Amino acid sequence: MLRMPAPDQAVLARRGEIVAALRRIVPGEGVIESEAERRAFESDGLTAYAQAPMLVVLPQTTAEVSAVLAYCQQNGVRVVPRGAGTSLSGGALPLADGVLLGMGKFKRILEIDEANRCAVVQPGVTNLAISEAVAGRGLYYAPDPSSQIACTIGGNVAENSGGVHCLKYGLTTNNVLGIEMVTMAGEVLRLGGKQYDAGGYDLLGVMVGSEGLLGVVTEVTVRLLPRPPGARALLVGFPSIEGAGECVAAIIAAGIIPGGMEMMDKPAIAAAEAFVHAGYPLDGEALLIVELDGCAAEVDHLIATVAAITERFGATSCRASTSEAERLLFWAGRKAAFPAVGRISPDYYCMDGTIPRKRLAEVLGRMRQMEARYGLRVANVFHAGDGNLHPLILYDANVPGELARAEEFGADILRLCVEVGGVLTGEHGVGVEKRDLMGTMFGKPDLDQQQRLKCAFDPAALLNPGKVFPELCRCAELGKMHIHAGQVRFPDLPRF
Repeated sequence: MLRMPAPDQAVLARRGEIVAALRRIVPGEGVIESEAERRAFESDGLTAYAQAPMLVVLPQTTAEVSAVLAYCQQNGVRVVPRGAGTSLSGGALPLADGVLLGMGKFKRILEIDEANRCAVVQPGVTNLAISEAVAGRGLYYAPDPSSQIACTIGGNVAENSGGVHCLKYGLTTNNVLGIEMVTMAGEVLRLGGKQYDAGGYDLLGVMVGSEGLLGVVTEVTVRLLPRPPGARALLVGFPSIEGAGECVAAIIAAGIIPGGMEMMDKPAIAAAEAFVHAGYPLDGEALLIVELDGCAAEVDHLIATVAAITERFGATSCRASTSEAERLLFWAGRKAAFPAVGRISPDYYCMDGTIPRKRLAEVLGRMRQMEARYGLRVANVFHAGDGNLHPLILYDANVPGELARAEEFGADILRLCVEVGGVLTGEHGVGVEKRDLMGTMFGKPDLDQQQRLKCAFDPAALLNPGKVFPELCRCAELGKMHIHAGQVRFPDLPRF
């Protein structure tokens, strides 16, 4: 059973007063209080857990966000920020006594600065919309999560999202230049800007991937890249998972950094092919999609080099795209793999862990052994190039006990990731899903130091409580940090 902070009955008793106060800040339809309408916000992409918020607030301006947060801090009201709700770790799971702060109305692209190759956007702009807005200028935004048609840039910042092209071009943290954010006290801060680096503490790096625990992002400056002059993809079938895993490591060891390198196992291949008809080979146990980009001569050379490497590892098929339409079709199956798995199972639990590439074959073999132990199947889809696994554990929620078994299976997969030198998450975040596993990766001093940083931004621990940390922040018991006007101070820590 998921543990969440106990509802504050004193706050619930003042619900009417809180609604009236927030309606003065966000007028019109900006405050949602009816039970039926609140149910639309009861969960994010981790639908195994659901809870209606006390109320929902939909601000439209930074000033409204600032006023809402300041009011909530002054009145002891918890706040959970939410983007498009595509998070797969329960990062936007509401609280029964809290305000759900929906940022969906922040959906404007404010500036496209072609000279500085950046764009300034509001957090409710979808990931794909940025690339579409600058496509005519020969530019694009590199991070491309599979949910890019729906997920928002604000949520991407919160979870440090990646995508199929993150191997070569980086995660969100490598492609965000600056943000405007609001602290729980209502203070508006600007971190970074249009420049590629800024002096002082790397507070921008702290905010990217902070999962809504430190502040609410109201504006993002993203880096734009010129589109490569050409790109081709290889579709490679293997008779074994182990051979495909070893091939991934060999490609990187050869000094080749593909634009993208994705892997699927047999169940995922079959589901994706039936869904998209991308021409995937169905006779093997594993499939690699390797994309090479650059000028035509470079791409042709790399395609031949990678094809030769795949032969050394027993590839049974190797097909190169011959047109842009065919390249996009290869990727369409991979992008649709998650929904496609719904064709072969009533429910699935999407995991996210990262391992060293050289341990890929070993980890996949051990996951097969776990399947037998738990009596559940797994379809594997992952960013093979950077070791980011996305096992999809198949189960039926209508069968008593299967969800609990799937969760324990997933926990064992994550423990395995840490055991082999990896980490609990690559891009989905910790949220509530991995919260109680944080102790497998961090000791108490590590977690305490992380919580000191949380307390510097949010001393009353009102912003997204119950997420990431196994225990609620104990700001009064921890050594203090303070943040003011974008500067962090550590008065209780020794000076050197």
